[in-house]
Amino acid sequence: MTEFQAEQIENLRKQGVGYRSIGTIVGLSRDIVRNYCKSKGLDGYASDITVNIQEQMALGKACWCCGKPIAQTRTGRPRKFCSDRCRRAWWAAHPEAGNHKEEATYHMTCAYCGKPFISYGNKNRKYCSHPCYIRDRFWREEDGREPYVKPARKEECHE
Repeated sequence: MTEFQAEQIENLRKQGVGYRSIGTIVGLSRDIVRNYCKSKGLDGYASDITVNIQEQMALGKACWCCGKPIAQTRTGRPRKFCSDRCRRAWWAAHPEAGNHKEEATYHMTCAYCGKPFISYGNKNRKYCSHPCYIRDRFWREEDGREPYVKPARKEECHE
């Protein structure tokens, strides 16, 4: 069994899929899947496992994103995620879960490219992204450089 297959088995089992269905999807026998699940503590009824993992997440004992167990520290705030990757993935998928107040949201226009953007918590912000700030602050037309054209891809423009 490969690591990818093992990861698939764990993910499918946490979603409540049965041994036989997982075996068909992954390409292994039902018994291999069942034995692997027993070794990882994922044995029992599939619906019970799903409910149990949701309870563990609510109690702070499992990662909100992937469901892996989390070892809590004695001091500080309880951890909700097992890694930064999981934290970023979860917040990217659940932007509505943040406690954003409407009075702290400001609608602005970028001083360089003129694009409207939303600034949360900072009413003095001038630019929609760091590249716009750099171009406006340090690149001038009299330097002989052509003006900056905003990238079309959203990943390149950090708002």
